[in-house]
Amino acid sequence: MSDNARSGSVAVIPARGGSKRIPRKNIKSFAGKPMIAWSIEAALASGCFDRVIVSTDDDEIATVASEWGAEVPFRRPAELSDDHTGTIPVIAHAIEWLSDHDKAPKTVCCLYATAPFVQPEDLRSGYQSLQGGEEVDYAFSVTSYVFPIQRALRLSPQGRVAMFQPKHFHTRSQDLEEAWHDAGQFYWGLADAWIKGLPIFTERAMPVFLPRHRVQDIDTLEDWQRAEWLFRAWQAEKGNEEQ
Repeated sequence: MSDNARSGSVAVIPARGGSKRIPRKNIKSFAGKPMIAWSIEAALASGCFDRVIVSTDDDEIATVASEWGAEVPFRRPAELSDDHTGTIPVIAHAIEWLSDHDKAPKTVCCLYATAPFVQPEDLRSGYQSLQGGEEVDYAFSVTSYVFPIQRALRLSPQGRVAMFQPKHFHTRSQDLEEAWHDAGQFYWGLADAWIKGLPIFTERAMPVFLPRHRVQDIDTLEDWQRAEWLFRAWQAEKGNEEQ
């Protein structure tokens, strides 16, 4: 990607220090590297960004991020580092800081620190999707549900089973509309959309499709173990293809 094409684009990787369910998960070793290193390396390799910045409140995370090539030009304030702060205010804060202290970016990609499966080409696809469509504010990673959501089950207070949509009990899976969900890896957005706090999941967003084997939320230790299994299998498959 040329310098002109990426002019004004910044990656912001949110990485606060207060993870509860997996302590220090943003810098915990994953497949031989600190978790955050995978996101930093993908961002740098993509060629999309003028700057790759980590937004953190934590000195140790800042040190690790710097060692792997990211910038940490500020510390995120405490009021944006608790369990209840959403992604949009964190990215808006980074944009406002850059606007006040350096140069305001035009497009900003929020790249999660726990996204070891993200690839440089995914980020490039997101950038192209954001730039290529009219009336588009965001482009973000999605993947398909492994099972038809129309046949999902709920549990009653008595521990019994009921369908969310009983009318689809006899509907064949192949006759149901395919459903997609946020892959939780990255969100490209116009700087103005982040600043205004515009919602991401609307018709003004473009999807970047990812295969299910490269998508895994990492919120619990079980998630972490599953992610490592998937990652090892994926790496082994890539190695076989390159031989």
